[in-house]
Amino acid sequence: MTAIPVAPPENRWATPKRVSLVPLVALIFFSVSGGAYGIEPLFSTSGPGMGILLILVAPLIYSVPHALVCAELGTAIPVEGGYYHWVKRGLGRFWAFQQGVLQWVCSFVDMALYPVMFTSYLSSLISAVAPGKHVFFEFHVYKADIAVDLNWVICVGVIALFTLLNLMGAGWVGDSSVAFALICLTPMLILTAIGGWHLLTDGTNPVSSMTAEQGQSTWNAFGSGLFIVMWNYSGWDSVSTVAGEMENPKKHLPKALFWSVLLIIIGYLLPSVAALAVGADGENGWRKWEDGSFSDIAGELAGPWLQYTVTIGGLFASVAMFSALLASYSRLPSSLSQDGYLPKWVSKESKRYKMPIASIIGSSVIYALFCFSSFTNLVIFDVFLTNIGILLEVAALIVLRIREPELERPYKIPGGWWSIGLITVCLTAVSVWAAIEQYNEEGTKAVVYCLIVVGASLLLYPLLAARKAARQTAAAERTARATGDGGDGGAYDLSGLTPDSAHSDKAAGGTATDSVEA
Repeated sequence: MTAIPVAPPENRWATPKRVSLVPLVALIFFSVSGGAYGIEPLFSTSGPGMGILLILVAPLIYSVPHALVCAELGTAIPVEGGYYHWVKRGLGRFWAFQQGVLQWVCSFVDMALYPVMFTSYLSSLISAVAPGKHVFFEFHVYKADIAVDLNWVICVGVIALFTLLNLMGAGWVGDSSVAFALICLTPMLILTAIGGWHLLTDGTNPVSSMTAEQGQSTWNAFGSGLFIVMWNYSGWDSVSTVAGEMENPKKHLPKALFWSVLLIIIGYLLPSVAALAVGADGENGWRKWEDGSFSDIAGELAGPWLQYTVTIGGLFASVAMFSALLASYSRLPSSLSQDGYLPKWVSKESKRYKMPIASIIGSSVIYALFCFSSFTNLVIFDVFLTNIGILLEVAALIVLRIREPELERPYKIPGGWWSIGLITVCLTAVSVWAAIEQYNEEGTKAVVYCLIVVGASLLLYPLLAARKAARQTAAAERTARATGDGGDGGAYDLSGLTPDSAHSDKAAGGTATDSVEA
């Protein structure tokens, strides 16, 4: 492992705004949850009793184990690019490349869903923005008919707005997330209070039924619901990619993860229990709940004013999740560029805010293209890709514990190898179960899509690695000719690393930093 000194940034602009503790909690909150919006199908699929049980149990077998992994690796290797560099240091360049590429490709369809969700909530308030309502023109691509309509234009406007915010840095994204959190959680607090009052005064039992249907087995209800709820509890590693822009990530990251877990559990549990005051049957009964049902439930419990309030909360939740996750995913192509797999201009930073301009804007353009409804069904492969990423992080944790026991770990998972073994079993079991459920739900199409993406990534690596090696060799030869001493001249490039940017944690302090690669 080679120590690489990093000098303090020399720039006439002030140091970019950094993410403090409270904004970090808000960033994690929106990277994982965004509030109870979207949890509704859990109850119509598994029933109220099982739904509440899963909200409480899923964090123990999925969220907490993954958060612990992120806390240890994130404080041991607190660099820009986060989990990409965790895997590189633990498992090597090949697996790091797979981690970076697969998670970035997975984001193409995941990120497109949030602007679409925004317009879905908006169309419930303004019908003119519904998909297909106002079409400007249409064209045909392969087997898909693409319609450029008002709905898509609004999606692009949302993406453009929050791309500009992201170009100012994760510090500004974090501060805005605090404001968005207040806006999103306030309607749910009101719904909780009113729904709780109805439960008490009407004498409604929120858990009158354990499962969704008579005759549904407890195991079926648990398994089906787990597949739904785990995605409402996923994304704990997302914020790691902006670790270089945090204030003291070694201290703040574990605290932020702890408070985020509590906030998200409470944010799901209380509104869900309160909303069960509408009962099982009827127009808004829990048997019919689907994405977006909280707005109608609020209308039944308190009238149109609360329905509009909850809808507006959903609007802000969708854009806040997009903004927070854009800050995370856009650092992946930048990290790949810094390691020589993508052109250097992809990681080129702006002078003022030290943000990777091309990486952020390029990611946003891709997300805008995937906002066309013809592409949203591609989301079916994200279950497999997300699971691959989680398991690579667990493998990196285990390898680093064995190979680098002396690595400084400001936060270390307590309990030694017993805890790590339990974490590995939990995350592996849940990931395998989710993959099986995805196959049962979508069939071979999901598997085929996943194999295509993974196969392309596997084929890309040797091609890009060979191109990178050829460039490094040519650069070393040029340096040797220029110096005339035959020295390596390109040791930095040959390490596969670039200096920390001016907004990284260690660069800001002017201290030396170790390579993040074993």
